[in-house]
Amino acid sequence: MNLGVIGYGLRIRTIIAEIIKQEPSCRVTAIVDVRKDEIREELQAQGMDSIHYYDTAEEMLGAESLDGILIGTRCSLHTPMALKVLQSGIPLYLEKPVSTTMEDLRRLKAGFEASISKVVVSFPLKLTTIVQLAKEIIDSGKIGTVENVQAVNNVPYGGVYYQSWYRDEQETGGLFLQKATHDFDYINSLLGIKPTEIGAMTSKQIFKGTRPAGLKCVNCEDNRVCPDSTAFNKDRWRSWEYCCYAEDTGNEDSGSSLIRYESGMHVSYSQNFFARREAAARGARLLGYKGTLEFDFYTGKVNVFMHHTPRVETYDISGGEGHFGGDSTLAQNFVAIMQNGAESLSPLEDGLLSALMCLKAKESAETGMFRSIDWA
Repeated sequence: MNLGVIGYGLRIRTIIAEIIKQEPSCRVTAIVDVRKDEIREELQAQGMDSIHYYDTAEEMLGAESLDGILIGTRCSLHTPMALKVLQSGIPLYLEKPVSTTMEDLRRLKAGFEASISKVVVSFPLKLTTIVQLAKEIIDSGKIGTVENVQAVNNVPYGGVYYQSWYRDEQETGGLFLQKATHDFDYINSLLGIKPTEIGAMTSKQIFKGTRPAGLKCVNCEDNRVCPDSTAFNKDRWRSWEYCCYAEDTGNEDSGSSLIRYESGMHVSYSQNFFARREAAARGARLLGYKGTLEFDFYTGKVNVFMHHTPRVETYDISGGEGHFGGDSTLAQNFVAIMQNGAESLSPLEDGLLSALMCLKAKESAETGMFRSIDWA
């Protein structure tokens, strides 16, 4: 099966590798990328010399016979590129966030409703073994109906949002769209009910300063003593090259939200981008009347605490590769869609809802007011 790629970046390369692992007959036959000459040279050196390269998505769509298309551009281009693909009816794999502005989100919703393309949104967390086990336990009724959720994401690699191109808030749309979009999605999946209202707050307490705009670690006089210096880190300095204490460093460095759901229950969620090493945490506590379930992606453990009997159940799950094992499930699903029209396990409806929640959270943080989660 022939794959077309719009934006041949690191993340989409990982997904392509998973797709080919699942179905070796898949191959990349066309790439649209502003770095096409550099990519061509790199891939030809790897023996991949039959790929066609294009300047625009329109050129590729007009010239190629494709079974599936993957979009891995920078975030602000996800919606414009997706709208072009949706008109073709070809199956689409779309990186998150699906949109970075409310205007784009509305355009994407309309374009999808007028299209026949099946879409897989890159939301692997809800498809991991650990979340699927949590859902199985919750759906069994063991802990009762979930009436409160406490979720957290302490990101140990937060420097990427201050030292690389991700520091540009015009590209990211803010860090709810970069990180919480995953977490909101798996929480929605576990609860199975609709969110109705959201309030949020963000702060920027660490990654700010008066260093010159555009300063790079290699040019900083403190690069040998700064804990965040990447000047001597060969693995990161090329992409994490900017000073995170410069006056042009964007993005908040922590954020929290309260989300009300249609049943009346609520979720608290908090994310942090200056935690490091063993302080990393990503997961949730879901509380019912009968018991509490908690899990953490980093430890790979699920605990179930029964409230009325002296019993604790612990499940130890291997984290797996690629977003804790979820990437392989997404890849398998996309192959099945291309082969026989299977239903998406991570449809665009989920991506639209999660992005809507994130944009409303951002709006709430800016205005200090709760916002309804609706399209009005």
